[in-house]
This record gives sequence, structure tokens and C-alpha cells, in this order.
Amino acid sequence: MDKLSAEQRHATMAAIRSKDTKPEWIVRRGLWSRGFRYRLNHKRLPGHPDLVLRKYRTCIFVNGCFWHGHHVDLQLDNLQFAIENSPCCKIPKTNRAFWVAKIRRNQERDLATQQQLAQMGWHCITVWECELSAKRREQTLDALAFTLNRIFLQDHSLRKPYPTLENEAFEMAAEEEISRKSS
Repeated sequence: MDKLSAEQRHATMAAIRSKDTKPEWIVRRGLWSRGFRYRLNHKRLPGHPDLVLRKYRTCIFVNGCFWHGHHVDLQLDNLQFAIENSPCCKIPKTNRAFWVAKIRRNQERDLATQQQLAQMGWHCITVWECELSAKRREQTLDALAFTLNRIFLQDHSLRKPYPTLENEAFEMAAEEEISRKSS
């Protein structure tokens, strides 16, 4: 049984923000201090990613574990939603069907958004709220920085290998020039 009235519960849930959340601020400060520059909530991209790093062609989504069902598998079983709680996502016991349906829609929308971005050539990274706990925060931010640098190196590496010198006459001519300059 819920301890709050319907009006109180509605007001509490309506007060939860979708932008500038604490987990998002943690990621933003961590990336900024590591030298990464980004744009916030880019309106032209599908899903309005929380952070967009154009130089890296990467979108970062900072997801709350409850709202996006972290480690929760939602399955349709005999027209009833079967769901198991995860360590970081507890589904309320009251109005359970509503919450399961809502989380399922959020997961499906997240997947569709990431597929659209991938088709447009963007990399997508999801950072979960539970990964930003005090114990795991630095490890998560370091891993995020490592991933971004790796993406940059892969995207900006040479497409063709350096040319090899197959003509020995060319090599000999270069050696002769060096010997003339040294004498």
C-alpha cells in the first residue's frame, strides 16, 4: 500500500526532471575536467541525447535505472507482465502493470533511438545512474574517457596505409643526396 495519497504521489513523480539531473551533472563535470567538450540535449538528433560530442560523433545518454529498467527484462506472459526486480531497479508494488508498461515503452524507445543514431553514423554510449555511485564513479568516468578516445582514434585513423618504397632506384637516389649534403 502506498503511504502517499494519489495527489501527493502525482506531485512527487511530476517533480522529477528530465534534464540537469545529478547523474548527468556528474558525467558532465567528469568529462569537462578530462578535456572533453560537448553540447547538451541536441534538438536535431533523435532522442535529444543528454551529451553530444561532435568531434567524436558520439551521443551519451545518462539514464536513471528506474525509468529505463536497468538490468530488468520485461516479458509478456499470458497477457500479464512478468517482471523481476534488479538490484538497482525496484518496480513499485502498487499499480505494477502501469509501471511495467511504462518502463517497457521507455526501453523500446531507447533502442529505436539508438538504432536511428547508428544509421546516421553516430556512436551511442549509455551511462547508468548506478554506475555513478561514489565507489564506482571515477572508474566509470575513466572508462568513458577511454572509450571516447578509442572511438576518435578508430574514426580518424588512416584509411590507406603509408606508401611503401618498392622502387630501389628511388631509395638509392635519396641515399646519394644525403651523402652529398654530408660531404
